[in-house]
Amino acid sequence: MDQFLFGVLPYIAFTVLIVGTIVRYTVFERNWTTKSSQFLSKRDLKFAGPLFHLGLVMALGGHVIGILIPKYMTESAGIDQHLYHMIALGGGIPAGILFFGGFLLLMKRRFAGKDRMAVNTSTMDRWLYLVLFLTIVTGCWGTISGIPADNTFNYRDTISPWFRSILTGQPDISYMETVPYYFRAHMLGWMTTAMLFPFTRLVHCLSLPVEYLFRNNIIYRKK
Repeated sequence: MDQFLFGVLPYIAFTVLIVGTIVRYTVFERNWTTKSSQFLSKRDLKFAGPLFHLGLVMALGGHVIGILIPKYMTESAGIDQHLYHMIALGGGIPAGILFFGGFLLLMKRRFAGKDRMAVNTSTMDRWLYLVLFLTIVTGCWGTISGIPADNTFNYRDTISPWFRSILTGQPDISYMETVPYYFRAHMLGWMTTAMLFPFTRLVHCLSLPVEYLFRNNIIYRKK
């Protein structure tokens, strides 16, 4: 099972992500949209959107540093494990609060708000929110579990080299043998998100709406 989950499934996820995104953009370009609901409910998006996106950017930055940059490189720069741990917590905890808090507000807006929001929520949206919820929760759980100074698990010695081995085309699943279940669930979460990506509103993050700066304003009227 581990061979499939951590040696095969990542490549399936990357393939679906890349091929699916290309097909959607080239074949179903008119469907390339966030399905914006701002005109349905704007006031409750004022704080939820910025919190979520700021937390997302901070979390992605932390993942790039922690996963893609080998441990020996940070140590050669004078950052030992204890200092790195403190820096990771100093950035990870605020990022988790902003990211998860913004996501909860978005969920409240989507599922506990006005009826017209529920009507404009597709089945795929519901699956996406569920997968993102589980992925964020397990990620935050992993961050919180690292607060104790005597924490024996170090993802930079396990998950990080495993992920880099995936990128080099030489998957080494032995790194995942001692990884706690909540980190394993987090890994499955990002793979599932990657496979859902081409078929959901998430594709909008690949677009830069430069033309919005120059087009005329669009006027929305309630009636």
